[in-house]
Amino acid sequence: MAGRSVVVTNPGKVYFPAAGHTKLDLVQYYLSVAEGAVRGVAGRPMVLKRFVNGADGEAFFQKRAPESRPEWTETITLSFPSGRTAEEIVVRDAAQLAWVANLGCIDLNPHPVRATDLDHPDELRVDLDPVPGVEWQQILQVALVARQALADFGLTGWPKTSGSRGFHIYARIEPRWTFTEVRRAAVALAREIERRAPDLATAKWWKEERHGVFVDYNQNAKDRTVASAYSVRPTADARVSAPLAWDEVPGCRPETFTLTTMPERFAAIGDPWAGMDKTAGSLEPLLALAAEHEAAGLADAPWPPHYGKQAGEPPRVQPSKRRAGTTPSPAPGKTSGPTGRRRTTMPLIEVARAASEAEAREGLARWRQRHPDVWPLLEPADILVDSMRGSSSTWTRIRLNLQHVPEDQRPPQEALEVDYDPWAGYRGPTPRPGRRNQRR
Repeated sequence: MAGRSVVVTNPGKVYFPAAGHTKLDLVQYYLSVAEGAVRGVAGRPMVLKRFVNGADGEAFFQKRAPESRPEWTETITLSFPSGRTAEEIVVRDAAQLAWVANLGCIDLNPHPVRATDLDHPDELRVDLDPVPGVEWQQILQVALVARQALADFGLTGWPKTSGSRGFHIYARIEPRWTFTEVRRAAVALAREIERRAPDLATAKWWKEERHGVFVDYNQNAKDRTVASAYSVRPTADARVSAPLAWDEVPGCRPETFTLTTMPERFAAIGDPWAGMDKTAGSLEPLLALAAEHEAAGLADAPWPPHYGKQAGEPPRVQPSKRRAGTTPSPAPGKTSGPTGRRRTTMPLIEVARAASEAEAREGLARWRQRHPDVWPLLEPADILVDSMRGSSSTWTRIRLNLQHVPEDQRPPQEALEVDYDPWAGYRGPTPRPGRRNQRR
């Protein structure tokens, strides 16, 4: 490929047991849609999210490029909010794409910047994340609202399924603004979408305040990555994050786009995002809207928890924790309750801490069977499923808000259904000798 030889190791290893797809199937898929898949990551630093044991195994994030790699791979050094740096892979052609897939990267996770300018993103990313219980059609309705909002502020939206539960819309922007400015524009856009569709969408960061579809503006913060166009996702049916034309959006179904179906679609219609790079627009109108919000008294929205306190950011405390209340009891054997050590007025209990969401939800199913009278009283937003950061991978926590359960019927905090310790055996990062930036 691209004039180079790429070795696929263990080609027969099964990566998707339910569908029967192997590692070689994954590599061949990416080659069949290489024009579009490379366009989605071209020239961008990429975090390697590796599923070395397939889609059912635990993934780990590898920011630093492997020491052992072909001499024709390219890397660039990024700095992160923590102050650390990492030499990350940059993909520009089909050979590099196949090599990354052979590492066990089922989906591709590029940064919204090009290697030629690491400080100024050229993408604004709209991530529509539904709360539990939201129907697919509502997500599509919000996507159409987001499209119009982008257009009204001078930007062209490019839609795709996420390959998971949500929906993505990208907008090319001129690389003139910093990450902080791009995120500020994204916050303003999220609030505008909420204003236009208050019953369907929310810009509220805290899960206890959300309803409908959350417009996740924080995906535009520095060091955040999103699965790119044509990425296969680690689902049982090997779904794909599928770029769409807008006239396809109202009737699309995410399960129709898979590792099996996408090559035929790509051969028939090509890449709906082929003209994306020609549509870069200005953020000035959205930044003007952000200034209007600030003049009206709207403070900055909360940042992700692992970021340092930002200038102008309000107290990073959940609304229920800002008021006097009680401290929920921790599960047996734990030192902190389901909300940490802060006080809360919400009657929260913790159900599971698991290495994977599937394990956590299995624990939730067992809790449901043990409390059949309580379960029907819970609303979808009362089930809080959190993806938490561990030492090198994410883990899942499930809490329940019993606010809609009469006080005399609320079950107490019990031993966790799944009790996973993401920090067991962690000894901190191993110092590595510095390496120079390479572009080979």
